[in-house]
This record gives sequence, structure tokens and C-alpha cells, in this order.
Amino acid sequence: MEALVVAAPKTKVAAPERTPVVILFAETRGFTRTSAILPAPVVLARVSEFFALVRAAVERQGGTVRNVLNDTLMASFAGTGNAQQAVQAAQEIQSGFANFEESWARDYGIRTAVAIGLHAGDTVIGTAGGPTPGQPLVIGDSVSIAERLLHRARAGEFVLSKTVMDALAAAGFALAVQELPPLAIPRREPVRLFGVLRDTRLDFT
Repeated sequence: MEALVVAAPKTKVAAPERTPVVILFAETRGFTRTSAILPAPVVLARVSEFFALVRAAVERQGGTVRNVLNDTLMASFAGTGNAQQAVQAAQEIQSGFANFEESWARDYGIRTAVAIGLHAGDTVIGTAGGPTPGQPLVIGDSVSIAERLLHRARAGEFVLSKTVMDALAAAGFALAVQELPPLAIPRREPVRLFGVLRDTRLDFT
């Protein structure tokens, strides 16, 4: 008698969609450079603390962590109030990381801080096929711009584009910022930038 093979139910995959989101990138500064001199378990434990901090802040504000690479995380915020939620997540990350700055310097001699970039725009959200089936994807110009803003941010600071600032203003959300030199992109209008800066800028990148 032949065995009866029952196929597992297929997981329903959400259809890809184009939707306005706020993209947030966060990364450590100073950690990866000095991680080479630390024991591997210490490196993984400390970066895991950072990941947990960012994920908790993002999810508390209704966002989703989309990607992790080295010590950098990317998250997206969709829906009503997404700019305010993204900024509040950034503020939580910035505040929470202050404890790591102190403890990592005391215990391991690491001078570190967190840097964050935020930009709002349309993206395509879906899942990959081909060699990485089921891999969540967020694709769009806004992702590239948000990553550029991350690299504009100094250690301990976060940088926002004017589209995020405009959304905050429309929601009546006040944020103390300083205007920064714009981001120049070939063959398009420069992107106006604003920063939430530290009183004393750290002297490492």
C-alpha cells in the first residue's frame, strides 16, 4: 500500500505593494573598528545588545526591522503618523544607547555612539523569489537616500530629510533641529537635511 503524502499548506504571501514609508537606518560608530581586539563572544554579546535596543524601540513605535548587516539595521514605518513614530524610535535608540556608551567604555575601553538617518518616500515592499525565496524586501529611492543620511550623521546624532520634517510639521510634532548642508545627488534637486545634534560633537566617525 502506498503511503499517502499530504502536502503542507502553503503560507500565504502578501502581494507586493508600493507604499509611503519612513526609512530608518541605525548603526554603531567606533565599535566595529575596535571589535577586532575583543573576544568573539564579547563582540556578539555587545552587538546583540544594540540589535535588541533598536528592535525594541522600532517595534514599540509600530515599525518593522527589515534588514541587518554588520552593525547596521534598517527599519520601516508605515501608516498614519509614521514620521512621528520613526523620530520617537530614533530618540529612544539615542537615549538607550547612552548606557552602552558608558558601560562599553568602562568594561572594554570602547568609545562608541549610535548614528541614525531617516527619510520618507515611496517604496515597494514584498518578498523575493529566485535564490532567496521569502526574503522580505524594501526597494526604492528612499532607501538609498536614508542610507546616505546615515553616513551624514555624526557619532551620537541623527539626520532627517525635509520630507520627514514636513510630515512632522503637518502632525504638529516639534523637534529641535539644525539645518545642515544639503545632500547633493547628480541630476536631481539637492535634499535638504536637518540634524538632531549633540551639545559636544564626538571626535570620531
